[in-house]
Amino acid sequence: MTDDTLRRAFAQDVLTLRQAGVRPVVVHGGGPQIGAHLDRLGLKSSFLNGLRVTTPETMEVVRMVLSGKVQKELVALLNEHGPYAVGLSGEDGRTLTAVKRYAEVAGEPVDIGLVGDVARVNTAVVRILLDSGHIPVISSVGRGEDGQVYNVNADTAAGALAAALGTRILVVLTDVPGLYADWPRSDRIVDRIGAGELERLLPTLNGGMGPKMEACLRAVRGGVGAARVLDGRAPHALLDGLAGVVGTGTTIER
Repeated sequence: MTDDTLRRAFAQDVLTLRQAGVRPVVVHGGGPQIGAHLDRLGLKSSFLNGLRVTTPETMEVVRMVLSGKVQKELVALLNEHGPYAVGLSGEDGRTLTAVKRYAEVAGEPVDIGLVGDVARVNTAVVRILLDSGHIPVISSVGRGEDGQVYNVNADTAAGALAAALGTRILVVLTDVPGLYADWPRSDRIVDRIGAGELERLLPTLNGGMGPKMEACLRAVRGGVGAARVLDGRAPHALLDGLAGVVGTGTTIER
């Protein structure tokens, strides 16, 4: 999403799906853009277990960048071809109700600030948009019952929303080819993996792949037909992945 050519290819894929009768929902993060803005402000940022440690100052930047910059750019790209996309935050219509999330280190919970997990999903606004022919574009920010706004990992948000909507497939675009079978000893990608095997594997995953696979597991266990992790650095990865092009990503099945 930091490469204009790839952003445009992604937007074209989403529009192609919509024109083919699919009802796509886009859930996005914006890690690189958030990091760049924090750097410009001189604010330090770090990650633990693939999750950004989020202070109140960082949360202000997260909220502004996700809902005010990244989302607006995606919506504008989609709307170059018609009045299709509508942006909303996970806060809007209480779409995402969040609870504070802790990282786990050596089996112990570690406070990482205003990071949230999805406790509840309200699909009402999303369904209204879908039924009226629009493409919802949702930023991964949630509000707690206590009124606190939380930074929700975009993969986590997408998995929870996919399960709540009962979607046929969850597609996760990332910057690696898929789930490595034995990284770093091998660069072989797992083509398919069942929910049970993935659950056993989750504790061994490091970095950003952990939240991604956790989200995929949550989705398929929640009733989603399948989840697919694809390399978003390849132009038109979305369409190729859904078309079943050989060698594209990792599929998580029930």
